[in-house]
Amino acid sequence: MLTAEQLRGARAILRMDQKQVAEAANVSLPTIKRLEKMDGPLSGHVGTITAIQKALEAAGVEFIPENGGGAGVRLRKT
Repeated sequence: MLTAEQLRGARAILRMDQKQVAEAANVSLPTIKRLEKMDGPLSGHVGTITAIQKALEAAGVEFIPENGGGAGVRLRKT
């Protein structure tokens, strides 16, 4: 499950602003802003969260699931 912290971290690593993420995921800018204000797992429409995750992965990040060391995000190797 994608967390708000991962969303903010992915955006920072990619140097994308909120508008760019919204456009890449085909969701509204207010949606990105609302999700980034949360703490922990993102809540909302599954399709929206999936679209955001896929857009960020396509831009070059990899989401790391909770594995005892905490969930995270990193740049994907090319």
